Amino acid sequence: MIDNLQYNTERTMLAIPEYGRHIHKMIQQVLAEEDREERNKQAQAIIGIMGNLNPHLRDVADFQHKLWDQLFIMSNFELDVDAPFPKPDAEVLAAPPTPLDYPQSFPKYRFYGNNIKGMIDVVMKWEEGDLKQALVYVIANHMKKCFLNWNKDTVEDHVIFKHLAELSDGKLKVSENEELSPSEDLIRLTNKRFAKGPRNNKNKKYRNQKQRRK
Repeated sequence: MIDNLQYNTERTMLAIPEYGRHIHKMIQQVLAEEDREERNKQAQAIIGIMGNLNPHLRDVADFQHKLWDQLFIMSNFELDVDAPFPKPDAEVLAAPPTPLDYPQSFPKYRFYGNNIKGMIDVVMKWEEGDLKQALVYVIANHMKKCFLNWNKDTVEDHVIFKHLAELSDGKLKVSENEELSPSEDLIRLTNKRFAKGPRNNKNKKYRNQKQRRK
């Protein structure tokens, strides 16, 4: 009996380990079946077993398509059955993923981030009007908050206006009569947001444990 024991390292690699070795063995039995009608019945039975692992999704069309694709993958694309969905292409599956396009820009004021520059570029294309001017004010206010996250000291509004004009090539300006939110309020909002972090959750957990002991 001991001589018949097998280590997983001595067995064939599983194409999709999440389904376990028994599913893969059943697929190998289907591949060995010569009768096409019987082969179709066995493939349908295996799809049903695979769907039982996620019963709330097994009747969804997209999920059924996924199960059939996985069945073909586990059979090394050798299974010849009448599937309700087209057989996936092995070359497409083996193709390396498309590299992501990471932003390579190096802004002068990095503490504003790329999102601020992206919003400025979009607003520059808008037609003049109250909506555009209101959004420019919102962007300037957000720039001030980003500046205070980088430098906790107060910052004058004219500094933000200068940076906004510089980042927009002089095309976006805030009216001189406008005043941004006070630095104290922006710093208070930032501190309040961080106060809801893990430390606060830890204290809440400690209080709940203390109440249970009582």
